[in-house]
This record gives sequence, structure tokens and C-alpha cells, in this order.
Amino acid sequence: MPVLLLRLRGPMQSWGIESRFTHRDTAREPSKSGVVGLLGAALGMRRDDRTMIECLAGLRMGVRVDREGQFASDFHTAGGGAIEGRPHGVARADGSGGAVVVSRRDYLQDADFLVALATPETALLHRLDRALAAPAYPLCLGRRGFMATLPLCLGTVDTELVEVLEQWPWQARPGESPPAEGLRLVLELAAGATPGPEELCETRWDVPVCFSHEEREYRQRRVLTRWIPVPVPPTRPTPDTARRRGW
Repeated sequence: MPVLLLRLRGPMQSWGIESRFTHRDTAREPSKSGVVGLLGAALGMRRDDRTMIECLAGLRMGVRVDREGQFASDFHTAGGGAIEGRPHGVARADGSGGAVVVSRRDYLQDADFLVALATPETALLHRLDRALAAPAYPLCLGRRGFMATLPLCLGTVDTELVEVLEQWPWQARPGESPPAEGLRLVLELAAGATPGPEELCETRWDVPVCFSHEEREYRQRRVLTRWIPVPVPPTRPTPDTARRRGW
């Protein structure tokens, strides 16, 4: 099955899955809704385009955590003071006057993820590959202010999703050693699949149905977590292997 590969890394990322009101959380790796939103931005998709959202949400997703990143949190204040002599604040849900709102925002610093998206529809992956190279809207890592480090798209490969995540070479920084504990994989379970006895399986409500502010809706999926040895490239890869895998 063909697989589209993305490299999601940048100074800051945030992949909220349980954000409510004044607390904007982040998962430890990219969420399904966040990746679908990124792909939709590349395509110029409308927030209420349920057909396209369903198409993108149907891609099976796997994430390899190449660098966990550092968790951080800060606070934002909206409202307060005055504009042109009138009090300024955030409108309440009942439409009454404004208020000062302090919210907490969580994010990841210096994280690095390899994301694989699989589907039998090769034409869709090629369309996404082209769109990511020339996106309709800016591409962000979970929040509008968190820009991705380019190149974001690594192209398509014709192999199994798990296989490519296990074999794609880990990229070391100068002087950096591979993590002794290996790399963490977060894999979306296919329908009817059963996790192994030592694999952690959990349910997440991060599959988008609609992004519209008025009709925002999500459904659940099952994901499992496993650890793999760090895949390192051979010292002298053959030209064919290097070209095919982007080394």
C-alpha cells in the first residue's frame, strides 16, 4: 500500500485533543485532527467540507517520535484595558459585556516526528504531495503561529506503513547519539485489528468530522504504542536505495 511521509518538526508544536475553554492542551505527538487540518490547509479545504474531511480522515496514520521534545506551558490574557475610551474584553456566551480571560497554553519545544499516511488511493497521495509543496494556506504545526520546518513532505513510498516507520533512517544532529531506549511508535489500529499482549492500546477522540465553528464534531479511533530500535542508514548506501529513500 502506498504511503505518504511527512516530517513535522519546528521550534514549537501543539496538538490539542482535549482543549476546553481556557486550557489549550497538547498531546505528546501529532493528533489525527491536527494532521488532517494541515492537509486541508494545503488543499485550500473549507472548514465545513465534510466530504473532503472524511476522505482525509480515512487515511491510516502512524507516527514515529524521533525527538520527544520538551513540554512547556504559558499564559495568555485576552481583554482588559480600553479601546477608544470603552472597556475592552471577551464577550460572554450569553452575549453580555466583556471580561478579562486568562488561558493556559501547552506546547512542545524542539520535537521531531515522522508521520506516515497510508491509503490504496495513490492518486490522493500524489495530490497531497503536490499540495504540500505549494499550499493554499500557511502550514502550521497545530497552531497558527507554529510554522513547520521545511521540507515538510518527504514524498511517497510503496511499502507497508509500519515497515517504513521502522526502517526510515533516523536523522542525528551533529554530535548526537541515538536514544538508548529506542523510538516510540503510535499506530492507528485498522478496523478489526487486535493489539499484541504487551502493546498499549487507547481510544482517542481526535478524528474530525467537521471543523466548522458552529458544527465542530469528532469521532474516536484506537491507537497503540510500541517501541522500536533506532533505524540508522548504512555507511555507504547504494545509489538506488539512497534515491528511493531520500538519503
